[in-house]
Amino acid sequence: MAQRSNLTGPVMARLRLPLSLTWAGLLAERLVRAFWPLWTLLAAVAAALMLGLHDSIRFEIATGLLMAAALGAAALLVVGLARFRWPGRGEALARLDAALPGRPLQALGDAQAIGRGDAASEALWQAHRRRMEQAASAARAPRPDLRISRLDPFGLRYIALLGLIVALMFGSVWRMTSAVQMAQGGAAPVGGPTWEGWIEPPAYTGLPSLYLADQQGKTLKIPMGSRVTLRFYGEVGALALAETVSARTEGIGAATDTEHSFDVVQNGTLEIDGAGGREWNVAVIPDTAPTAALTEEGAKTTFDGQMSQPFTAQDDYGVTGGTATFRLALEDVDRRYGLAPEPEPRDPIVLDLPMPITGSRTDFSEVLVDNLSQHAWAHLPVTVTLEVRDAADQTGTSAPLAMALPARRFFDPMAAAVIEQRRDLLWNAANAPRVAQVLRAITYQPGDTLFRDKADYLKLRTILRRLEAATTDGSIPAEARDALAQALWDLAVALEDGDIGDALERMREAQERLSEAMRNGASEEEIARLMQELRDATDDYLRQKTRQAQRERGADQPDAGDQDMTTLRQQDLQDMMDRIEDLMRQGRMAEAEEAMRQFQEMMENLRITEGQGGEGEGSPGGQAMEGLADTLRQQQGLSDQAFRDLQEQFNPGAGAGNNPGAEGGRAPGEEDEEGAGQGRNGDQPGDGTAPGSLADRQQALRDELERQRGTLPGSGAAADSAREALDRAGEAMGGAEQALRDGDMAAALDRQADAMDALRDGMRDLGRAMAEQEGRQQGGQGQAGNTPGGQQPDPLGRRTGDGNSVGTEGDLLQGEDVYRRARELLDELRRRSGEGARPEVERDYLRRLLDRF
Repeated sequence: MAQRSNLTGPVMARLRLPLSLTWAGLLAERLVRAFWPLWTLLAAVAAALMLGLHDSIRFEIATGLLMAAALGAAALLVVGLARFRWPGRGEALARLDAALPGRPLQALGDAQAIGRGDAASEALWQAHRRRMEQAASAARAPRPDLRISRLDPFGLRYIALLGLIVALMFGSVWRMTSAVQMAQGGAAPVGGPTWEGWIEPPAYTGLPSLYLADQQGKTLKIPMGSRVTLRFYGEVGALALAETVSARTEGIGAATDTEHSFDVVQNGTLEIDGAGGREWNVAVIPDTAPTAALTEEGAKTTFDGQMSQPFTAQDDYGVTGGTATFRLALEDVDRRYGLAPEPEPRDPIVLDLPMPITGSRTDFSEVLVDNLSQHAWAHLPVTVTLEVRDAADQTGTSAPLAMALPARRFFDPMAAAVIEQRRDLLWNAANAPRVAQVLRAITYQPGDTLFRDKADYLKLRTILRRLEAATTDGSIPAEARDALAQALWDLAVALEDGDIGDALERMREAQERLSEAMRNGASEEEIARLMQELRDATDDYLRQKTRQAQRERGADQPDAGDQDMTTLRQQDLQDMMDRIEDLMRQGRMAEAEEAMRQFQEMMENLRITEGQGGEGEGSPGGQAMEGLADTLRQQQGLSDQAFRDLQEQFNPGAGAGNNPGAEGGRAPGEEDEEGAGQGRNGDQPGDGTAPGSLADRQQALRDELERQRGTLPGSGAAADSAREALDRAGEAMGGAEQALRDGDMAAALDRQADAMDALRDGMRDLGRAMAEQEGRQQGGQGQAGNTPGGQQPDPLGRRTGDGNSVGTEGDLLQGEDVYRRARELLDELRRRSGEGARPEVERDYLRRLLDRF
C-alpha cells in the first residue's frame, strides 16, 4: 500500500471494529502457539495437587516432582517468549484484506499512476475506487486459527484439561496448601505438628466410622477387619506411628510417613508418638462364622411331591447366602432287586437356600421348597447338610440330617410299578434288560383290570420297544435312558391321576349341551340321552376326585374332614339330577334350567366326598345345618305340590299326565325329599287336598323353622346374618300360608320361592359362623389351623379375614397346566357375564373382572 492516507475518513471508521477483532485473533493465535506447552503443564500439575496425589506418595518423591514441574514451567515460559511476536497493525490489515474478494483495502491504498489529467481516465479510476469502498464496507473479521493439532499430535492439552475439570469437581483447592509446605521445605505451621485419623468398620457390619481425635477413652472396641487411616501434618519426622494390631510383616514403610493405612486383625496397641500424640488399647470384636440347623418339626411333602423343609440360620452381622446338599446314604439303602448293582456316580443335589427379602438376616427361619420327585434318589435314604456364609466369606455347616428324599407317592399299583422300574433304570444302566423283562411281564395279557385306558397300555408297550431297541450289550446310552425315564414318569402320572381333567371337561360340556337342549326345546329322547351323558361324566369325575382326595390325605395332607367346607354326598348329586330330569319331563323348563344352574355352581364351588358327610354332623352346628336342609327340602316339596295344584285348577288331570309313572302325583325321585317331611302331616302331595291343608302344612313348617331359629348355635356377625335370613324365610312362609288360605296359588309360589332363597342364605351364613367358631376354638387350644392364624378356608379355598376381608395364602392356579386353568376361568367369566338371566349387579361385577384381567 503506497498511500496509507487514502484509507482515512469514512472507510477507516467502518473498518475500525473488524480490524481490531482481526488483530485480537492474531494475538490469540500467537499466544496459543507459543505457550500451549506451558499452560498444559500448569493444568496437569494443578489437577494432581487438587486431587491430593502428592499426599499418596513419599515426601521425597513428591518434592522432586514439584521441583521438576517448576523447572519445566520456567523453561517452557522462556521458549514461549522467544517464539512469541507481537502482531502489528499492518499485519492485521493484510489479514483482513486477504479475507475479502479482490483485496479492496490494498486497492484503496494505491494511487493512479497513468492517465492523470485525462478526464476519462480519472473518471474510470474514481468508479474503481467506489467499487472497492463498497467491497471494503462489507469487511468481517476472519476467524482466528487456534488449531494446534500439528504441534500437539497426542492431544496432551486435552488430557490436562480433562484432569483439571475432574479435580475441580471432585478435588479441593485447599489440598494445594500441603504442596506449598513441601515447597517450603516442610516448615511447621504455627500450631506445631498435627494429625488426624479414622477407623472404618467393614461395610457389612453397618457400624459408623470413628474419628480418632474424638475418642477419649483408653480402649477401643472395633470389629475385626476395620480399616485404620492416619495422616500426619507439619514437619516430617515430628510424628511417628507405633502399632501392634495389623500383624504386618511386609510393605510397612517408615513410621514417620505422612500417611498410614492398615487393617486391624488382632488385639494390640495403637500409638501416635510425638507432640499431641495419643495411645489406645485396641480390643478386636471377632466376626463369628454363621450357623444353620434343620428343623424336623413342620417338614411336610404335598401329594404331588413338593418338599417343605424348615431351617434356621444365624450370624452376628447377617447371612448372605447358603445351600442345601443332599447326599445318598448308600449304606442305608436296601440293596435288593434293581438296587443290587453299584449305583452310577451322581453329583449331590445342591439347592440354594431362600433368604428373607425384608427384615434382618442375623437370626431367621425359612422354608426350603422344591420338588425332587423325578430324581433317581426319590424315596431313598439321603443326608441333608446346610452350608451358609456371611459377608466375610466365612461358612457354617449344619449337622447332617438323615431322611428319605421327599418325593411324590404313587398309590395306583400299576403307576407304582412303572415308577419302580424307572428308578431301577436310573440307578444303573445295566438294569435295562431286567426292566424290559419286568415291563414285558406286566403287559402280557393285561386284561381289563390293569389299564383303565387302552392308550396307557399302548404307551407302555411303545416304551418297552424303545427300551429293547436302545439296549446293547446289556446297557443303554445315557441320552436314551433319560428320555425313557421321562416317558415312564409321564405314564405313571397319567396312570395315577387318571383323566380327572378330561372328566371335568366332559362334565362341563355335558352340562352345556343339556342346558342348550332345554333352551331349544329338544325331544324327550334327546334330553334323555344328554342326561345320561351328564350322569356318566359326573360319575367319572367324582371317582377321579375321590381318588385324588385319598392321595392327598395319604401324603401328609390334612384330612378333608379337618377343613370347614360344605360337602355333598354322591347320592345328593344323583337326587339333584333326578329332579332336573323330572322337571324336564313335566315341561317345567324354567325351573329345570334354574336347578341346572344350581347344580353347576355346586360342582364348581364345593368339594365332593363319596359315602360320607361333613365334619361335625353330631355337633350342634351340624344338627342345625341338617335341620335347615330338611326344612328346605320340605319347602321345595310344598312348592311343587302347590304348582301341581295350580296346574290342576286350569287343566284338570294335567298334573298326572305330565308325570307318567308318578304315584299319587309324586314325581319319581321325590320320595326322599318330600316323604320324610310331609308324611308326618298325613297329607300326600297330589291327593286332591284343599289349599287349606297346604296352608296348615306351611304353617307347621314355619313353626318348625321358628323353633330351629331359637336353637341356632354360634355368635358373631355371621350368626346374626343367619338369624336375619331365617327371619326373612319365616316372613315369606307366613305370606305363602296366607296366600294358600286365600286360594292365590301364584302368589303362594312367589312367596315360597322367596322363603327357599332366604333358607339358602341362612344355611350359607350358618356355615360361616361355624367356621369362625371352630377357628376361635382352635386358636384358644393353641392349635394351628389349615391357614395362618388358625383360620379355615371357605369352599372356594379363600381365607376368611377380619371383618369383610378375605384372602388366600396359596396359589389358586396350581398344577402344571396353569395357562389352561386361567383360560378356563376367563371363558367361564365371559359365559356368565353374557347370561341375561343373572342379576345385573352380578353381571356388572363380572364385567369389571374382565376389564381388569
